[in-house]
Amino acid sequence: MEKVVLGFSGGLDTTYCVKYLTEDKALEVHSLVVNTGGFTEEELKKIEAHAYALGVKSHTSVDAVKGYYDSIIKYLIYGNVLKNNTYPLSVSAERLSQALHIAAHVKTIGANKVAHGSTGAGNDQVRFDMIFQIMIPGVEILTPIRDLQLSREAEITYLKEKGVQMNFEKAAYSINKGLWGTSVGGKETLHSKGILPELAWPTPMTKEGQQEEMSIDFEKGEIKSVNNKTFSHPTEAIQYIQSIAGAYGIGRDIHVGDTIIGIKGRVGFEAAGPMVILKAHHALEKHVLTKWQLSWKDQLAQFYGNWLHEGQILDPVMRDIEAYFTSAQEQVTGNVSIQLHPYRFQIIGIESANDLMSAKFGKYGEMNTGWTGNDVRGFTKIFGNQVSIFHQIKESNKK
Repeated sequence: MEKVVLGFSGGLDTTYCVKYLTEDKALEVHSLVVNTGGFTEEELKKIEAHAYALGVKSHTSVDAVKGYYDSIIKYLIYGNVLKNNTYPLSVSAERLSQALHIAAHVKTIGANKVAHGSTGAGNDQVRFDMIFQIMIPGVEILTPIRDLQLSREAEITYLKEKGVQMNFEKAAYSINKGLWGTSVGGKETLHSKGILPELAWPTPMTKEGQQEEMSIDFEKGEIKSVNNKTFSHPTEAIQYIQSIAGAYGIGRDIHVGDTIIGIKGRVGFEAAGPMVILKAHHALEKHVLTKWQLSWKDQLAQFYGNWLHEGQILDPVMRDIEAYFTSAQEQVTGNVSIQLHPYRFQIIGIESANDLMSAKFGKYGEMNTGWTGNDVRGFTKIFGNQVSIFHQIKESNKK
C-alpha cells in the first residue's frame, strides 16, 4: 500500500482528506500536525485521537515553535516587517514552516505522496505546493478539496455517510492561531466594508479603563527581558507580551491584501504581541542605526515581506536579506518603554548605550558642538551645487 503524508489540523477539510485517501484511494495515511504556537497540549491530544479514529496508520505532532521563530519570525522582527504597513504575516509565515516540516516527514517515512487540505481559492495551496515541489520533487501532491471542488456541505454529507462523528456546526468566525498572531474570518470580512464585532475576537478585552507601562530589553535585535523578567528563548517573551497587551484589545485590525493568485481579500487579525514588539524594535533602531542603514532595511523589508507572503521562503535571496538584517542588528541593544492603553499603545522612549541622539554631539534645534555655522554654509553650497547648476542652465535656456 502506498504511503501519503497528510498535513492535518483535525478540521473539516483535513478530516475529509483522511477518509477519502484511506477508503476511496486505498492509501496508507500518515497524518502530521505542526504546532507553530496555535495548539495547547490538550488540543494536540484531541487531534491525535481524532486522527486515529479516522483510520490513519500513524500520527505525529511536531513542536515547531522555536524553530519557527529561529528560521522566520526572528527576521520579521529584524526587518520590522508589516505587509502593506498593516499585517504582521501571521498565517503566511506559519504555513511555510508547516510545509517544510511536512516535506521533511515525507522523507523520513519514505512516502511517495503528500497531501494538504487547501481549497482552490486561497494562498495556502500555492505555499504548500511550491515548498513540496522544491523540497520533495517527484512526490505526487494530492489535494482532494481543491481537485474535487468540494463545498462544505458536500464534505459534511460524505463524512456523515462514513459514520464520522464530529462537530459539523460551522463557527460564526474561523480562527487560525499561532505564535505570531491570530487570523479571524467572518461574514464581515467577505465584503469591502464591515468591521468585526467584539465577540469575534478570540482574546477578550478585559482591561477597559486601565493602562500600564511595559519595558522590553533588546540585545542585538532579540528580546532578552520584559518588565525585567528574563526568558530562556524569545518565543516565551513573545507569548508573555501577548498575554499582557492582548487583554487591552491591542493589535486588532483588518488587512486588505492581494492574494498570490490575483484576487483581493480581507481578513481580520489580532496580534498584540507582534505589533508591540515590531514598533518597539523599530523605535530602538531609529535611535541606534544610521540613516542609510534604516533606508536600506525599509526597502529590503518590503521585498522580504512580499516574497515570504507569496511562499518564496526558499529563494536564496531571502538568505542574503536575512544576512543584512542580522548584520544591521549589531548595535540594536537597549531598553524600550511602552505605555499600554485600551485598543492602543504608545512608545515612550528608549535607553541605549548606542543611542546616536547623544547630547554630547549636539542638541536638535540648538547649537551643536561638532561644527560651526560657517561649516554649514560651505556644506550646503556644495550639497546643492548640481541642482543649482541645473536650474541656472534651465533659466538661461529660456532666454
